[in-house]
Amino acid sequence: MTVYLVALGLCAGGGLAGALAPRRHRVWVASLLGVLGCVAALVAAARTLLTGARATYHTAQILPLSGLSLSLDPLGAWFVATSAVVGLATCVYLVGYARHGMASRTALAMFMLFLLTLLAVPVASSVMSFMFFWELMALSSLALILSEQSRHGDARSAAVWYGVMTHVGAASILLGLLIIAAGGGQDFSQLSAQSTMLSPTAKGFAFFLVLLGFASKAGAVPLHVWLPKAHPAAPSPVSALMSSAMVALGVYGIVRVGVDLLHGGSVWWWVVVVLLGVASALYGALHATTSTDVKRLLAYSTIDVLGLVLIGVGAAGALRAVGLTSVAQVAMMASLLLVLAHAGFKGSLFLVAGAVERATATRDLDLLGGLVHAMPVTTLVAALGAASIMAVPTLGGFSSEWLLLEGLLHGLSAASTPTVIVMLLGVVAFALTGGLTAVAFVKFFGIGFLGRARSSGALDATEVPPSMRVAMIMLSALSVVIGLAPGVLVTTLGRAAATGLAIPDVAALGHSTGLVLAHLHGAVAPFELLGGLTVVMIVLAVGARALGSRRARRVDAWACGRDLQTPRMQYTATSFAEPLQRVFADVLRPQADIEVTHAGESRYYEQALLYQSRVADVVESRGYRPVISAALRLGRVARRLHNGNVDRYLALGFVALLVVLVVA
Repeated sequence: MTVYLVALGLCAGGGLAGALAPRRHRVWVASLLGVLGCVAALVAAARTLLTGARATYHTAQILPLSGLSLSLDPLGAWFVATSAVVGLATCVYLVGYARHGMASRTALAMFMLFLLTLLAVPVASSVMSFMFFWELMALSSLALILSEQSRHGDARSAAVWYGVMTHVGAASILLGLLIIAAGGGQDFSQLSAQSTMLSPTAKGFAFFLVLLGFASKAGAVPLHVWLPKAHPAAPSPVSALMSSAMVALGVYGIVRVGVDLLHGGSVWWWVVVVLLGVASALYGALHATTSTDVKRLLAYSTIDVLGLVLIGVGAAGALRAVGLTSVAQVAMMASLLLVLAHAGFKGSLFLVAGAVERATATRDLDLLGGLVHAMPVTTLVAALGAASIMAVPTLGGFSSEWLLLEGLLHGLSAASTPTVIVMLLGVVAFALTGGLTAVAFVKFFGIGFLGRARSSGALDATEVPPSMRVAMIMLSALSVVIGLAPGVLVTTLGRAAATGLAIPDVAALGHSTGLVLAHLHGAVAPFELLGGLTVVMIVLAVGARALGSRRARRVDAWACGRDLQTPRMQYTATSFAEPLQRVFADVLRPQADIEVTHAGESRYYEQALLYQSRVADVVESRGYRPVISAALRLGRVARRLHNGNVDRYLALGFVALLVVLVVA
C-alpha cells in the first residue's frame, strides 16, 4: 500500500507544482510528477493483480466522521491500472499540448487533482471516502470543462449539463449507500455483512438508486446527454481521461455495490443492466455514424462501447445468479478486457482529435482531409485506433469483443428464460453495433485523413510536437499488445473478474498468448491470425506482380469524367452518413434548412443555395427539454409569489401547514 500512497502523493505534488511553480517550468514539473505517480500506481496495481493480496490503509485524521479508508483488491487494481495507463500518456501529451492550451495554473492543478481522484475512487472503501473522491472527481472535471471556454463557446452550457447530471447521480448513489448503511457503519466490509439483513425490497431499491447514479457517470442511455456536450468542450487530454477512465468508474461502481455490497441480488437487477447496455450500444453507434464533429463522434462512440461493457457486466451478474459461474466469469473478463482495450484505442483517438484540432484549427470532418501526407504519425495512430474499435483481428477491440460474444453465446444454455432472452438481445445488439461502428469509423478515417484537404487549415497542417506523438503511440501500442497477446493478461484478468463476481477463480481461460476457453471449448490465436493474413497478403502481392505489368505507371487520379477536380467535389462526412440518416430517420429525427438567394428581382433565377442539416439528440429534445421548460415555467410562477406581501406569505404558510396535517 505504501507504493500506492506514494502515487497519490506524487499526483498531489504535481497539482501543487502546477499551481505554484514558475510559468517556465510548471508544465514540465507537473507532468513529470504526474508520470511518476502513474508509474507508481501501475506498480501497486500490478503487485495486487499478480498476488491477489488485498492491501488496506486507514487513518482517522484526514476526513471527518469516518477518516480515510482505502483498500486495494484485484478488481479495484484493474481500474487503477486502466486510469494510470491513460494518465501516464496524457501527462506526456500535456507537455506539447500546453503550448496550445491548458497552461494556466488552475487548469494544471485541476488536471492533477482529476488524475488523483481517478486513481483513488477504485480504492476508497468507506461511504465517506468514496463520496469524497467521487465529488472531487466531478468538481475537478467540471473545472477542466470550463478551462477553455474562451475557445469553445458552448463550454458553459456543457458544464451546466454535466454539473447537473453528475450531482443528481451523486445524490442517487449516496442515498443508495445510506440505505445499505442503515444498520450502522460506513466501511464497505461492514456494509457487505449488514446487507444480508435487508429485505429484498430494500436491497432492490438501493441497487437501482446506485445504478441510476453510476449509469449516469458511465454515459448509459437515457442518462448520457452530458457526454456528447462535455467531451467536445473539454481539452483533449481531459477528454481522453474522461472517456477512457472516468466513465469506466461508473461500471466499477455497479459491480462493486451490486456484487460486493449487495451479494448479487436478483437476476432481474442484471436484466435491467443488460437492457441499459443494449440501448446505449445501439443509440451511441447510430449517432456516431451521423456526427461530423470529431470529438462528438468519439463521445457517442464511448456511449456505444460502454454499452457493450454494460451488456457484459449484466450478463455476468445474471449468469452468476442462475449458477453458471464459469460462463459468468468469462463475461466479466470480457467486460474488464474491453475497458482496458477501450482505454487504449479511445484514449489514443481523443489525443488524435486534439492533435488534429491543434494542426488545423477545426474538428469538422467536412473541412478536413489529406492529413495522411501532412501528419503521418497521427494518421497511423488514427488508423490503428479506428481499426481496433471496429474489432479488426489482432487488435485490442477484437480480442475483448470476441470474448464477450463467447460469453453471451454460452449464456444461452442458462435455464432461466429472462437470462436467455437478454443473452439473445446482447448478441443482436453486438452484431448491429459492429456494423454501425464500422460505418462511423470508415467515415472518420476516410474523410478526415485521406483524399484532399477541404480547407486552408487542413492544407497547411503540420505534425504535432514529439511529446504528443509519443503519447498517442503509447496508447495505440496498448491496443496492439492486447490484440496480439491477450493471453499474457489471463491470470490478472481472471483474478479481477473473480473478485468482481465474488466467486472462486475457476481459471476459465487457458494460458497462452491467445485466448483459450478451456472449459467452454473455444479459442482465438491472434499470432496465428496475423501469420495467416500476412501469408495471404504476400501471395496476393506476388500473384499481382507476376500477372500484371512489371512497370509501375504514374497517372492522374480519376476525376469522375470531369476535366477539373476540386476538393469541394469530394465525398463529405455529411453525404457519407446521409443514407443511414434516412433509414433511421424515425430515431434520429434529422432536420434540414434550405436558404435560397435569388438573382436580382426575379424569383426564377437562383444566385446561391445554402443547405444545412442537423441531427438532434432525441432523448434530449423529447425527454429533457420538456422537463426543463416545465421547471422554468414553475420557477416563473414561484417568482411571482415573491412580491414582499407578508399577508400572502402567511396565507401560503397556513395552507402548507393544512396540507401537511392532512397528509400526516
